[in-house]
Amino acid sequence: MSAADLPADDAGRSDRAGVKDAARTTVGSNKITWLTLALMTTSSVASLRASPTMAVYGLACVFLYLVPAVVFLLPTALVSAELASGWSGGVYNWVAQGLSKPLGFLAVWCQFAMTIFYYPSLLAYVASTIAYVIDPALASNGLYTAIVIMVLYWTGVWVSSRGTNAVAGLASWGLVIGTLIPGTLLVVLGAVFLGQGNPSAAPMTASHLLPEWTGIASLVLIVNNFLSYSGMEMNAVHVNKLRDPAKEFPKSMFLAMGMVLLIFILPALAISWVIPPSQLSLTAGVMQAFDAFFQYFHIGWLVPIVAFALCAASLGGMLTWLAGPSKGLLLISREEGYLPPFLQKLNGHGIQQNILVTQGVVTTVIALMYALIPNVSSVYWIFSVITTQVYLIMYLLMFMAAIQLRKKFPDHPRGYRAPMLKTICWVGFVASALAMAIGFIPSSQFGGGSVWAYVGIVGGGLLLLGVVIPFAFLKSRKPSWRQPDADAARVEGGAA
Repeated sequence: MSAADLPADDAGRSDRAGVKDAARTTVGSNKITWLTLALMTTSSVASLRASPTMAVYGLACVFLYLVPAVVFLLPTALVSAELASGWSGGVYNWVAQGLSKPLGFLAVWCQFAMTIFYYPSLLAYVASTIAYVIDPALASNGLYTAIVIMVLYWTGVWVSSRGTNAVAGLASWGLVIGTLIPGTLLVVLGAVFLGQGNPSAAPMTASHLLPEWTGIASLVLIVNNFLSYSGMEMNAVHVNKLRDPAKEFPKSMFLAMGMVLLIFILPALAISWVIPPSQLSLTAGVMQAFDAFFQYFHIGWLVPIVAFALCAASLGGMLTWLAGPSKGLLLISREEGYLPPFLQKLNGHGIQQNILVTQGVVTTVIALMYALIPNVSSVYWIFSVITTQVYLIMYLLMFMAAIQLRKKFPDHPRGYRAPMLKTICWVGFVASALAMAIGFIPSSQFGGGSVWAYVGIVGGGLLLLGVVIPFAFLKSRKPSWRQPDADAARVEGGAA
């Protein structure tokens, strides 16, 4: 999941405003083409950040990407398209209408809460990328990583609190600058490297298409791919802008899924060709591969340029995501009184600064774990799993809500009706539930650590963020916390 890995309807709409405006000029003021929607979806999902995680498995990464694409990516896209074409207001309204308002709050809370662990893992990737320009040894230095996370996050809070509009444009270019160009370069260099007779660091024979079975822990890395694919629901809000949603939306989603798979799989394979799994860093793996290829081809001067491109894309995405999910949470809380007045306050620029600062304090504490736990890759993986676990709660609620909405309101007008909706929802629900269960099993590459410590950290993070805190807000909720105002009411998509 990239800067474009983190998902929220409001964030998604603002992130791609430029892309959407460009599309409208070609097909009219209110319509977009299915090809444009496919590109928008690809930009919101695809990223190079997760490539090292799957490169560890070499050729088996193809299998590990395809499975969640079929059982999670496709159901999410089709189900969210039906919901978005029938009910505005994003995931809060879908779950509130289908299940209940408190569960709607839980869904939108999980969209926001998962960013608490997402930002440290994203910025750890940025820190490792910067390290390859300064001193590659810093990539495994926990104190350095913690300092970079805190400095960049608080800088992002300051920029976001100023209400700047420039960050949306930066994120819109993220797909090209930080994903397509570096990703294509990585694959081309890898292909030339193999074409010159160099052996692949990972076996590329048919017998390695499936992960080596060492127990269920050998498949745990597949959980991270659920987070990599998350965010398909954000572009479902555009389904009614297609000329023929019933035909064009599935075509758009299948094309997007194909492009996303290529962007995920090919760079991961290229990394596995040059970096042995035992030497691969989950945070710095992309730069490890670039550095190895550049040194081999004697073009080492490109290292800082590629590092800058990767960092710019990630930071641009972080800035736009910083305000998106918290803004949705704020608007719903003002209307329904879910958060105390302190967290609902706006600064002079109309930004939810108190939420951002409170989130920043928690992010700082989490960042310090990088300094306290010796293995940076282990911390990065644990945070990625917690992020996925919390976010999957939202998807479980979304699939349940979709079934109930079809049952309660079968004749409600929908611009798109997903085929075999109930079956699709159950596939997505079961896949999400299994992913949550598997997430409690340490990956085989972290076999040296304490299993119970791992389970305690992941379970504690999930329980605290996904259950205790949201229900504490609901339990202590007071009528005086409701502060609906004209500005909030005018913002579309309150919760997503």
